[in-house]
Amino acid sequence: MRVIHVITGVILLAVAACSPSADPESVVGRARDSGTLVIGTRFDQPGISQRTLDGRLVGFDVDVATYVAGELGVDADDITWREIPTVRRETDLAERVVDLVVATYSITDARKQQVTFAGPYFDTGQDLLVRTTSPDITGPETLAGRKLCAVPNTTSAQMVKDRFAQTAELVEYPRYPDCVTALLAGQVDAVSTDGVILAGFAADHPELLRVVGKPFAGERYGVGLRKGDTDGQRAVNDAIRKMISSGAWHDSLQRNIGPSGYQLPPPPAVTEQ
Repeated sequence: MRVIHVITGVILLAVAACSPSADPESVVGRARDSGTLVIGTRFDQPGISQRTLDGRLVGFDVDVATYVAGELGVDADDITWREIPTVRRETDLAERVVDLVVATYSITDARKQQVTFAGPYFDTGQDLLVRTTSPDITGPETLAGRKLCAVPNTTSAQMVKDRFAQTAELVEYPRYPDCVTALLAGQVDAVSTDGVILAGFAADHPELLRVVGKPFAGERYGVGLRKGDTDGQRAVNDAIRKMISSGAWHDSLQRNIGPSGYQLPPPPAVTEQ
C-alpha cells in the first residue's frame, strides 16, 4: 500500500507541475493562482474608460476588462486598475507592471513585435474632432497649414500629415484631454484619433465640438498581453467571444457609447493575432 501511495503522490505532483495554473509566465496561471490581476487602462476617455468624481472607473474598455478578468477567475473587486500612458503600454507589460492592457490599444504589426494581442474586441476608424465654428474643416485633406494636436507614440496625427496634409503643424500634448482643451482654447485646429474616442469628447461639449464624421483609417482594438503568452491569448479570445455571444458586449456599447450618437459597429471577428 505504501508503494501505491508513493506512486500516486508522484503522479499528482507531475500533474500539478504541468497544470496551466502553475505557469507563472501566463496570465491564466497568475489569475488562477493569486485571484488578482493588474490591468492597465486610461482614466480620461469619456465612454471608454474614465474615472468618475467618486473614484469609480466606467466605460466600454472597463467592462471588457472586467468581463475578461471574470472569465479568468478574478472578481471585479480583485482587479487593481493602473492608469497607463500611451508611451508606457509595451514597457509596463514587459516589466510586469501590469498583467493586461485594455486601453483602446490598436493592433499593429509594429506592436506585435513587442506584445501578444488577443482580439480584436472593437473596430473603429480614425477621424477628426474640430470646433463647430470651423465648418471649412471637412476631412484630413483640409488641414494643410493648420495645427493638428498629437499625442506622443501614436500614429494618428502623423498619418494625417504623411497622407493628407504635409504642411499641417503637429502640436504634441501628453493626453487627449489636453488636446481637447487646446482645441477649445483655439490653440490647435483639430484633434485626430479613433472616432469612438472623439465621440466621447464631442458628447461632453456638444455645442462647441463636432466629429467630422468621415473615418479615413481603420483601427482594431486588442487586449495586450506579454509577448509570447499564447495560453493567455487563447483564454482572453474565448472570453471576448463569450462576451459578444452573450449580449454583454452590445449592452456595454449601447450604455457607454450609444448616448454620444456614435454609430455602433457590429462585433468584430476574434482571430489569433
